[in-house]
Amino acid sequence: MTEDSVGNNMIACEYQPGLEGIPAAQSSISYVDGQKGILEYRGIRIEELASNSTFLEAAYLLIWGELPTKNELYEFQEDVRLHRRIKYSIRDMMKCFPETGHPMDALQASAAALGLFYSKRALDNPKYIREAVVRLLAKIPTMVAAFKQMRKGDDPVRPRDDLSYAANFLYMLNEQEPTPLEAHVFDVCLTLHAEHTINASTFSALVTASTLTDPYAVVASAVGTLAGPLHGGANEEVITMLETIGSVDNVQSYLEERLQRKERIMGCGHRVYKVKDPRATILQNLAEQLFKESGTDKYYDIALELEKAVEEKLSHKGIYPNVDFYSGLVYRKLGIPSDLFTPVFAIARVAGWLAHWKEQLAVNRIFRPTQVYTGTHDAPYIPMEAR
Repeated sequence: MTEDSVGNNMIACEYQPGLEGIPAAQSSISYVDGQKGILEYRGIRIEELASNSTFLEAAYLLIWGELPTKNELYEFQEDVRLHRRIKYSIRDMMKCFPETGHPMDALQASAAALGLFYSKRALDNPKYIREAVVRLLAKIPTMVAAFKQMRKGDDPVRPRDDLSYAANFLYMLNEQEPTPLEAHVFDVCLTLHAEHTINASTFSALVTASTLTDPYAVVASAVGTLAGPLHGGANEEVITMLETIGSVDNVQSYLEERLQRKERIMGCGHRVYKVKDPRATILQNLAEQLFKESGTDKYYDIALELEKAVEEKLSHKGIYPNVDFYSGLVYRKLGIPSDLFTPVFAIARVAGWLAHWKEQLAVNRIFRPTQVYTGTHDAPYIPMEAR
């Protein structure tokens, strides 16, 4: 059967805008039950991983399909630690980026540039796959922190080998060693954002991976998709919303005005979850821990009041806080600028993208969806003088 005949046969199928609800792949990486508020990585509940695991252990689980042994985890952590530095050519390239450029654009360009230095494509070689996984997990945080420093005219802060994955990023970002609680909270945040089935950026990664290009291009394409405000930028917009509200006393009027205009409440509602996002519950607990150690945040009180009001008015529609509702408050308390919220999301989601990349390679078939043609046929060509 030719490609054209496949397309013609598929016209009879029902068109779903955005492919909503249409399975695009089979996967054993993660599972979501939006009615019950369940998220699992390889069958393990996210609450269990947040309480007992670390981000790199969760990344290993996602990518290789099972929890590592003590030796396997140690070797993986050491490999990542030894590859945190980026080549001076990439640093020099990043110094040429405009200071006003968005960090997500800088990250996409930098991730793609990694492929120039590691251009060999041995996609059937386990050693190559492991090396690519290690490099991307190790270097993406360094590039995010480096751009934050360089756009101010400062040199990047060198990684510290004596710090954990999460603590090292916060150190490179602020040139100040975080407290143990801050490092722990950020590590849990990374774990929560590491994977979430086939969302827009993961689908972008799958489509790119199916062409058998290199993994750096796969991650760069996913970063570009995540950068869109309908996907990765919501936590930044939550902070803007809370600042606009300004006071607990203004919550009800703000919500009423938004609902009357039929506008979204940022950080509330989810395409899948019809109950409170389990990651939001975990993040809320982390926020409270942070505030106890380093002082409260008045915007947290606004967020609590807004959640209560949203539940009263919108719970019957299945609208509750999602992962973005509290993550921005946590990130800001950790000294992360708001325009770096989405790049931080990307640091975590690299694990999920790579897991899907590796899974795609095992059963690869290039993505080639069809379309429903809505144009005309046999239209005449009109000469220039007659137009």
